[in-house]
Amino acid sequence: MRKVNTIVKKTDIVKLKSYYGEALNNPLFKEYVDKLDLSDDVLINYTSNIEDCLKEEENCKNCPSLKSCPNTLKGHVLTAIKDNDALNFSYLPCKKFIKEEKSYAYKKNIRCFDIPKDISNASFKDAYRDDNKRLPIFKYFKEFIDDYLNKKQVKGLYLSGSFGSGKTYLIAALFNELAKKDISSALVYYPELLRTLKSSFQTDYEEKFNYIKTVPLLLIDDIGAENTTSWSRDEVLGPILQYRMEEELPTFFTSNLTLKELETNLSTTSDGVSKVKAKRIVERIKQLTTSLELVSKNRRN
Repeated sequence: MRKVNTIVKKTDIVKLKSYYGEALNNPLFKEYVDKLDLSDDVLINYTSNIEDCLKEEENCKNCPSLKSCPNTLKGHVLTAIKDNDALNFSYLPCKKFIKEEKSYAYKKNIRCFDIPKDISNASFKDAYRDDNKRLPIFKYFKEFIDDYLNKKQVKGLYLSGSFGSGKTYLIAALFNELAKKDISSALVYYPELLRTLKSSFQTDYEEKFNYIKTVPLLLIDDIGAENTTSWSRDEVLGPILQYRMEEELPTFFTSNLTLKELETNLSTTSDGVSKVKAKRIVERIKQLTTSLELVSKNRRN
């Protein structure tokens, strides 16, 4: 039995040497193994792995985009790494992957609660500028960025207007711009946030609530679209606004309702009518924000 194993082993070595010798005829293969600075006796054990590395390197040279990367692990290249007298093989990120990672690093500064992906990726360069009604909003954004970065006290924005006019997109673009300056923000789709908070009483309610209350920049999206209850108005919205008003934290709102319409909406709950409490909420919003309107064609169609 021992003799048979010896014969098989010698046969395998002959095959490995032959395979390695053929591979060396490829100038790219020879250049690659020369850089590894290992003996041929070691390298013959890794011929096929090294060829895979070369193939993936060639793929990278001709890769049109990260999205169409043909390598085994998208955005990565199989690479031989010397480890004493052996080789290890690892998937290392390619240049395109590293570049994209850097370009989206600012995303760590933004938390989205039930906001669509296209909104969370909003940018000023992709924002529609073909509508003069948007000019006051862009003017406000420029002044806000300048003042905020210069540590001046600034107000957020209550942006009301027609459905699908791009209100949320524009504020998301502002937050993304400031995220690149390492400023944290949260975009909250308000009707869904209330449902999420209600279902998290026994788990992470306090964590979510405190984060939203204290984050440097906050967008409360689509306020007025929720089913108003005493709890949502007096236990959620009221304390958030009160805290942010006291701490001078810029707060943004989008709504299909004007502030006057929102006050009417907030005054009526299943528990009855409370105009005083609704008025108190709207007064806080007024202290926190500048009010602008965007009435435009529906961009979602």
